[in-house]
Amino acid sequence: MSESKEPFAFSFGDPEEVLAGSVYDNLGVFLWDNGRYFETPVPLKGLARLLRANAYHGPAIEFKTNQVMSGFKKSLAVSRLAMMAASTDYNTFLNAYFQKIRNSFGEVVKLVHLPAINMRRMKEPDTYCMLQIQGELVEFKKGEILHLKNYDVSQGIYGLPGYLGAIQSMLLNEDATLFRRKYYKNGAHMGYVFYSSGNLEKEHQDALKEKIKGTKGVGNFRSMYVHIPDGTADSIKILPVGDFSTKDELEKIKNLSRDDIIAAHRLPPALACLIPQNQSGFGDIEKADAVYQRNEIRPIQDHLAELVNDVLLSKDWISFDQESGKQAM
Repeated sequence: MSESKEPFAFSFGDPEEVLAGSVYDNLGVFLWDNGRYFETPVPLKGLARLLRANAYHGPAIEFKTNQVMSGFKKSLAVSRLAMMAASTDYNTFLNAYFQKIRNSFGEVVKLVHLPAINMRRMKEPDTYCMLQIQGELVEFKKGEILHLKNYDVSQGIYGLPGYLGAIQSMLLNEDATLFRRKYYKNGAHMGYVFYSSGNLEKEHQDALKEKIKGTKGVGNFRSMYVHIPDGTADSIKILPVGDFSTKDELEKIKNLSRDDIIAAHRLPPALACLIPQNQSGFGDIEKADAVYQRNEIRPIQDHLAELVNDVLLSKDWISFDQESGKQAM
């Protein structure tokens, strides 16, 4: 049966989103575990894993937490360690939780941090529970939990982080790095077609195949000498297919995804420890820090202080010395 000599062509389909839009399709909250508590709009374990997905997202969260905690004045009711943990939860999930410890008069005298990744709002208003490893729930009394969260337009149960739009860039940055690592570690990639012709004996062909196979793994970049009797200039050709190492795709992907991540955190490049790509640099870093403190950090500090102090006695109020925090930079 003869093969067709007619030329043909095909095309790939439209690109598919990595998460298939699932993050944005179900931003509402729904009752879970036979209607006992509300599940979060996005999986909190997934958001926690994103902290280690690339070199920018996790450090940006840590940096913002350090800035929020600069100038923090602890009280007898809220320790610095508890507030640091709550600030980390808030910057990561836009949710943070404290358990209210009351005295015999019913006054809140201490706030104990609870990990936000395990906390859920129960069906009854102002009632919360904590998920355990085996799936059981630790239920708290009504009014026992202080929930710190931001406002979300799609639901009023949980806060929702604003960096969700950069998740694709976070995963792309990670994928690009993993691809490059596998590329160098493996070495047996389809980077080129080695074409030979001329008077090349079978045993020499086999030897050449073994040499090419031997380039896989550590030390895979080697030189090779080939002699073909009665050969011509076209007896051996190297036909590139997709040599990722000789192009700048990785750099472009890493830089573009990095910029998306930094922009999602509204972090000035100078404060993100990025290397400027031009001679003028990023400008005055102190001015950039002052703008960042005023527009990003101070509103978070004011929001957290207002929510916490609303349940404490005035003598136990917390505060953030914003001037000392700025000088400490």
